[in-house]
Amino acid sequence: MGNRTSRHRRAAADQPATAPPPTAQPKPQPPPKPQTAPAPAPTPEAGQVAMGRVLGRPMEDVRATYTFGRELGRGQFGVTYLVTHKATGQRFAYEDRHSVNLIMELCEGGELFDRIIARGHYSERAAALLCREMVSVVHSCHSMGVFHRDLKPENFLFLNNKEDSPLKATDFGLSVFFKHGEQFKDLVGSAYYVAPEVLKRHYGAEADIWSAGIILYILLSGVPPFWADNEDGIFEAVLLGHIDFSSDPWPSISNGAKDLVKKMLRQDPKERLTAAEILNHPWIREDGEAPDKPLDITVISRMKQFRAMNKLKKVALKIVAENLSEEEITGLKEMFRSLDTDNSGTITLEELRSGLPKLGTKISESEITQLMEAADVDGNGTIDYSEFVSATMHMNRLEKEDHILKAFEYFDKDHSGYITVDELEEALKKYDMGDDKTIKDIIAEVDTDHDGRINYQEFVAMMRNNSPEIVPNRRRMF
Repeated sequence: MGNRTSRHRRAAADQPATAPPPTAQPKPQPPPKPQTAPAPAPTPEAGQVAMGRVLGRPMEDVRATYTFGRELGRGQFGVTYLVTHKATGQRFAYEDRHSVNLIMELCEGGELFDRIIARGHYSERAAALLCREMVSVVHSCHSMGVFHRDLKPENFLFLNNKEDSPLKATDFGLSVFFKHGEQFKDLVGSAYYVAPEVLKRHYGAEADIWSAGIILYILLSGVPPFWADNEDGIFEAVLLGHIDFSSDPWPSISNGAKDLVKKMLRQDPKERLTAAEILNHPWIREDGEAPDKPLDITVISRMKQFRAMNKLKKVALKIVAENLSEEEITGLKEMFRSLDTDNSGTITLEELRSGLPKLGTKISESEITQLMEAADVDGNGTIDYSEFVSATMHMNRLEKEDHILKAFEYFDKDHSGYITVDELEEALKKYDMGDDKTIKDIIAEVDTDHDGRINYQEFVAMMRNNSPEIVPNRRRMF
């Protein structure tokens, strides 16, 4: 299980080959969340007070072993701190859920796509290595009866900045334990990566293989295979299952790579390769046939644009929400106050979980988690008022010209009728949206007339074209 922290410092769950350090649990644990098996906790020394037993293991006071440092960030399931092992000096991420203390590896190497983009070039062989590491995680999870259900590039982090850093899987918040042949019905996942059987609400662990196949397609081409202007269009494309292998750069991609992608993205989940079969595929094996020839530079350019676009639109939607009149948000203020039970000015996951049923909203645990992630623009683990309004307002309000105009004017500081690179960079600073290159990529994507800036018509087109990240999609929060 992992949770989001500030920037790229997140706790990671990994393959058994890299076992996490001991955990310490001072209170009885709640229903367990799937995670990789921790190494056995050390037996308490003489005179040391045992705090209780979890899974039959003696546990010690976490503060007796670790020195606590700064807060790294707040996620959906707790607060993560930096801790240092008193004996070894090794640093870890520590998550406090008030009932279970988890000591986890500290991932400081950045997200999967960030590393690729920073390098500026990579090859099929490098893509095969990354895919092998991802599928190894899936294989480990499935062999232990854990179904991740939300595999996407953002949920894979590098442990450190070294060239040979291992890749770690994070964010197990939607994962579940499963038995062979067990089927699930709740709608979970992220839109570009969701399997067709998930949309049909009858799916099993094979959906993880589909998501990994989508990531591999993006690693090789820079864009997802199923793309449309709106959510329904994406889902329709997923259900149709037509995968483009004719457009650039696919003609120059090896047949082995295309063969593996096709076998991971078969419509019938029973015909999909298993994780073990993928690891034995000739293209992905360590001594396999993936060529070391650099991939086309346009792959990385597309990857930059794909990664950046969803972030820009989320910020723009928040600006629209901040400029709605009192009449337009009638009832939302009171609704926010009723959910914000501690009057902190923000809504936590726990407040959302306990408050929604009181408002008559029937929604599953996984959908609540995804709503939290979708609404939390700045990624701090809570929803502030403007984020709440942005998430709950009806999308048809975007049809009102004055709303989009206000959002455009927020970026267009000099009222020139254009959003320049400098204006976009300045406006997005407080949202920690990335470096100069990322911002230029945003402009390159939206700037359809290629004049190096975004005019109002281009901005409107971006706002009215959906680029969804989160399912439950057609369900609104209220």
